[in-house]
Amino acid sequence: MYYFTATVPAYDCIVLRRAASLEGIREAPETEIWHCHESGIMSKHIWAPELHHIDGRWYVYFAAGEKEDIWNIRPWVLRCEGEDPLEGPWTECGNLRRVNDDEFSFTDFSLDMTTFVNNGVRYCVWAEKVSVGRKISNLYIAKMEDALALSTPQMLLKAPTYDWERHGFWVNEGPAFIREGNKVYLTYSASDTSPAYCMGMLWADADADLMDISAWHKMSSPVFGTDRERGLLGPGHNSFFRDTEGNAYMAYHARNYDEIEGDPLYDPNRHTYVMRLLFENGMPVFSTDNQLLI
Repeated sequence: MYYFTATVPAYDCIVLRRAASLEGIREAPETEIWHCHESGIMSKHIWAPELHHIDGRWYVYFAAGEKEDIWNIRPWVLRCEGEDPLEGPWTECGNLRRVNDDEFSFTDFSLDMTTFVNNGVRYCVWAEKVSVGRKISNLYIAKMEDALALSTPQMLLKAPTYDWERHGFWVNEGPAFIREGNKVYLTYSASDTSPAYCMGMLWADADADLMDISAWHKMSSPVFGTDRERGLLGPGHNSFFRDTEGNAYMAYHARNYDEIEGDPLYDPNRHTYVMRLLFENGMPVFSTDNQLLI
């Protein structure tokens, strides 16, 4: 089965779709599995849910703020207590626990948490803003003990250093992982959510120590950005998956128009697209020649 989740326009709940085929996701009904709180934590800006199946259990990682402090955004975790994620029930598990701590107290605005396994080791990567001087959204990485706890201190993975990562805001966010052969790739989104929003990429040898920052190589140019000819503006916050035959795909969102009234952050018309991902000379090729609007 194929599963799909994404930020809903109202920013107030988490929904899932399920279908037997990739194309079927387009018309599959949505099931709301969780609704935001009336106040306090997890009551505002419900963003970027990710569905993961870890050690036989379903989990959703997502970001949320508070009505009383809307930018007090942190990552949160839900766990399904049943076998069917559409049926639930779902339990709120709080933040991830930091190594040697009961709670993972993120220091500032944090979101877009993802998790992946490489060579039997589970990692967590997320975006977090530094709290000194100009707010800069960096990517951080840590190893995980299990789905709800880290096993190492967090390490700064990468920061927005190029001009194309600094349009409007200095941003690296939305990390996504895929492995192909003897290399691992970590894409991310950069800049504000205008048409300047784009995807960058890091890569490392699959057998390298992924907690060693020198093992990661950063591409100096975006790997995917606005394509006005095809009507794709500000593509970003992607994820990777494979079909039943092992073919790689990328899901991402983009707008199909440029005229936005007010803050683009609250424009509800970013749509989900799926792209067949090919590899040439060991590197992924991001091409819109083969894509599907979900």
